[in-house]
Amino acid sequence: MKFFRTIFLIFLVCSCSNKDNGKWQQHVSYKMVIDVDAENRSYSGTQELVYTNNSSDTISRVFYHLYFNAFQPGSEMQIRASEISDDDRTISKKILSLEKKDFGDVRVLELLQDGFLLELKNQETILEAALKTPLLPGEKTTLSMRFEVDIPKQVRRAGKDSDDGIDFSMAQWYPKLCEYDSQGWHANAYLGREFYGVWGDFDVTINIDKKYTVAGSGYLQNPEEVGHGYGEKITKDDSDLITWHFIAPDVHDFTWAADPNFTHDTIAVPNGPVLHFLYKTSLGEGYKKSWRKLQPMASEIIQHYSNSIGKYPYEQYSIIQGGDGGMEYGMCTLITGEREFESLLGVTAHEIGHTWFQFLLASNESKHPWLDEGFAEYTCTFIENQLLKKDSKDPLRSSYDRYFSMVLSGKEQPMSTHADRFMYNSSYSTSTYRKGALLLAQLKYIIGEKDFKKTLKRYFRDWAFKHPTPNDFIRSAEKTSGLELDWFLTDWTQTLNTIDYAVKDVNVLSSGVEITLERIGLMPMPVEVEVTLKNGKKLNYYIPLQMMRGEKPTVNDVVLLEDWAWAYPLYSFTIGSLGSEIKSVTIDVKNETADTNRGNNEKIML
Repeated sequence: MKFFRTIFLIFLVCSCSNKDNGKWQQHVSYKMVIDVDAENRSYSGTQELVYTNNSSDTISRVFYHLYFNAFQPGSEMQIRASEISDDDRTISKKILSLEKKDFGDVRVLELLQDGFLLELKNQETILEAALKTPLLPGEKTTLSMRFEVDIPKQVRRAGKDSDDGIDFSMAQWYPKLCEYDSQGWHANAYLGREFYGVWGDFDVTINIDKKYTVAGSGYLQNPEEVGHGYGEKITKDDSDLITWHFIAPDVHDFTWAADPNFTHDTIAVPNGPVLHFLYKTSLGEGYKKSWRKLQPMASEIIQHYSNSIGKYPYEQYSIIQGGDGGMEYGMCTLITGEREFESLLGVTAHEIGHTWFQFLLASNESKHPWLDEGFAEYTCTFIENQLLKKDSKDPLRSSYDRYFSMVLSGKEQPMSTHADRFMYNSSYSTSTYRKGALLLAQLKYIIGEKDFKKTLKRYFRDWAFKHPTPNDFIRSAEKTSGLELDWFLTDWTQTLNTIDYAVKDVNVLSSGVEITLERIGLMPMPVEVEVTLKNGKKLNYYIPLQMMRGEKPTVNDVVLLEDWAWAYPLYSFTIGSLGSEIKSVTIDVKNETADTNRGNNEKIML
């Protein structure tokens, strides 16, 4: 644990500096003990939560998420899913088809503040409690709870008896304190999409039938009592139950999975964590071969992110068969197991990417889902291209195509839309994953590749173990590049403005050739122009956007022109070549910008 403690102290120092710029974040310390009735798919538990109020506000009430209450007929999740015409996961139908024993139910039996019983108000997936003693700025309070849970049949993310045959996929399984930040409480009903949690420490004890192998967040404290691939079992116990004790420091959730038929493999990442792989022994041989083939590549993925973004700070990471697709959690991910290798690698690369984008850089993925999904999608696309040796010169082509299709569909909503408020699943996924990935591609085009790479590292350095916002990210880019970029964040994420620049005219004058460009779309961008002569020679020009208040570095053979002020729809410049020498004039010859009409990007001379 020495490695982790060193890294943790470094980030603790960084966290303290947060207060220098007016930032603060709450802190939790959970201690939970649960007794699992595996046969009946239920458990009872106790929770002691020490809550530290680091805000300047007085906290008079608290809210908890009760996620497992979402899977009942008539729930908000079921109703909302039924209203979405392209419910590709058929959540509504799955919920309506459940038997009563599979609905799921979280019952908080009592909640005490520092020994005083609190009055509870249960609103499906949100529990509200008025505090006996308001929590003043800088103070702590202890919230003690008893609760019981009937585990729902897995419909979304978590639950019992998944389609893969995993007994327990236990994500968001405990009464989880809602986050309180500079925007107040985030007590959002669970509708099946995203999560947001409070940074803190977890001490979790799970008592379960000894036939089960358990995996998840945190460090196992008693491997000699447990065995199951975590260490040599030297403690003899005649009981039918076994105790699993985990400690997870400095995380914002705790997830576990359990099954009696897990295979457990481990490999060590060079200068990094130990990777744990847990998957069903009953998988077909082809699928098991994919899981074994995945292991060294998962190590490469961890190394890539550590080198390009920032070092992975924990001593382990687990890739676990479970869930209903792929979903990121603290120090682990749940992934469905019946996948061909390329699919398994792709999902793993994406979910590991979330260790950086959403877990360590813990943005509010309900309010800004693109800030983690888009960033994970962008980075994993290039990793997949490399590991699978696809050698694609345009790995993001499908993201461009999906974005263009969404624009034409008329179903696009701004990226700033809350994750639960998208009208179509297709527009949610395209806006969040694809347009989110293109945000990084457009930023790289604007500030240049060198500063783009530095920006990702600076963002991690500035905001790991914190709750960054979109503005925090763009400020990291501004500080790195020296450019003003608020316009880019605003237009790309908060509007439906599109990029559309055109070559309007090429006129031969006595002084040379005048090239006139036109801004048709409302989205501003700097412009790169390539003039190709009939002898094959290429002349390159770069037009900065005036509101950038600067320009990206250019190579020696690129001519830097005067800034283009956005309000002017036309921009002209003159080159000394004879008109008869010019073959073509092209904007964005590499197709790096998300220009929605590339048909007007080139003018070929006769």
